[in-house]
Formats: sequence, structure tokens, C-alpha cells
Amino acid sequence: MSGTWTGGMLTAMTAVLGAVFGLGAVAIAYGLRHRPEPEQQTGASWALRLRERLPQGWTTRRVVIAVVAGVVAGALTTWPVAAVLTAVGVLTLPGLLGPDRQAAERTERMEALATWTEMLRDTLSAAAGLEQAVLATADIAPAALERELGELAASVRVGRPLPAALHAFADAADDPLADVVVAALVAAAEQQAAQLGPLLGELADSVREQVAMRQRIDAGRASVRTGVRVTVIVTLGMVAGLLLINRTYLEPFGTWTGQLVLAAVGALFAASFSYLATISGVDEPVRLIKPTTDPSGSVQGGPS
Repeated sequence: MSGTWTGGMLTAMTAVLGAVFGLGAVAIAYGLRHRPEPEQQTGASWALRLRERLPQGWTTRRVVIAVVAGVVAGALTTWPVAAVLTAVGVLTLPGLLGPDRQAAERTERMEALATWTEMLRDTLSAAAGLEQAVLATADIAPAALERELGELAASVRVGRPLPAALHAFADAADDPLADVVVAALVAAAEQQAAQLGPLLGELADSVREQVAMRQRIDAGRASVRTGVRVTVIVTLGMVAGLLLINRTYLEPFGTWTGQLVLAAVGALFAASFSYLATISGVDEPVRLIKPTTDPSGSVQGGPS
């Protein structure tokens, strides 16, 4: 075989490699995630277990688009490595470069928790009982916790004991800071703890401090994401421009050596983006209340 590949042979090869890569990416993601427990393996189909362990952004639609984009890139460039890199980019870059919606939702829920805690404090200061305060504040709950607090109020109204309803609320909120507030409320409900109002005020202040800290962290992460976006856009723009205007400049990449160099460059980009994603993450504290299942099958919260 000569130093360069023929167009027809390489086009067919890139199409096959792009399709194989799409399946391989899914299999790799499945292998890197935690394996299901033995009892879960017998109760769920293989396809369902695989889908549950993929990143949330890796929908069936995105995987199909990634495979198609890889095939198209390979056919246009006649580079197998370009097909692989394109498919990887379509799968991973939107989550890294796009807005961090998960962090924004987390911050919004923390603010809602602080607001609800302050509402409880103010309602209790008006000599209302804890159960009445929970019902009154749940009806005017902040939007981010409206569903969870609505379920809490509904449980109390149908006669469920307040501690059990609060544990269910903590399980639904699934937030370490919510666990701290719930623990204080459960202690007050079970032991008639005094000075609950001042304690709730201190907890609300603590949550607001956490919100301010997370907002500063999110601002720093936003600047990192902006820098990565600029790097990716400039790189892709330069490659696209060379392909359209001066393709002869890229002819060395049509050799085996050129493909190896392109693969090495792509691996460096992938390693850099992975490192950026790691250092920009925030380690969440361990939850104070863990959900447990009683023999009847209902879920109850308990201290961890």
C-alpha cells in the first residue's frame, strides 16, 4: 500500500469505524460505571441496566447523532481518526462547554431551602406550633421546592406523623443541607426542643453562606468554560478553514503517521478537558439522613 490511502477505500473504512465507535463508546461508558448489584442484575434487562449507567446527557438521540457525525466527518476527510474524534466530541463536548444547569438548579434549591427555613422561623415566632408552621409555609413554598414541600404538607394532612413526613421530605429533597434542617425539625417534633426559632435562623444563615460560596465557585467555573469554548471554537474553525481553503496543507494527515499524530493530539485534548472537568467539580458533603426501607416496603429516613 502506498503512503496515502485511496479515497474509496478510506471512505468505506471511516464509515465502518464511525459506526463501530458509537457502539464502543456506549460499551466503554457502561464498563466504567459501577456494576449493578447481583439482585438488580436478575430483575432488569441488560439494555435497561446499560441505559441507567450512561451519563444523563447520553441519550439515544445523541448517540445516534454522534455516530452519524463521525461517519460524515470520516467521509469528508477520509481520516478514520477524524471520525472517532468527531463522535467523541459530539458525545462529550456539549456537557463540558454548555451551561452547567445542574449547578444552577442546585444553587436555586439551596436558596429555596434557606427561604423556607426563614419562613418556618418567622411563623414559629408567631406562637404557631411546628406542625401548623410546616403546613402554612408549605402552601407558599419557594418554586424550587414546591413539589417536595407540597408532598410534605399532604402527608401531614392525611395524618402521617410529622417526623416520618419530614424524613420523607428529606429523601425527596436529596440534599445534605436539607438533612440538617430536617434533623433539627425532627428533634423539635419528638423532644419538644426549645429555641427552635433561633436555631432555624442560624441554619438559614448557614445555608445562605453556602449559596454565596457556591455562586463564587460557579463564577470561576464559568470563566474556565469560556476559555475552553474559545479554544475549541478556534481549533475547529482553523481545521474547517484549512479543509475548505487549503486542503493540501493537511495532506500529511492522510498517512498512517499523520493519523497517529492526529490521534495523539486528540488524546491530549481529551485528557485536558477531563482534567478541567475534574478540577471544576464540587465534592458534595455526605448526607446526614439515609433512606431505609421497612419490612412493609415503605421508605423511612434515618440518621446515617
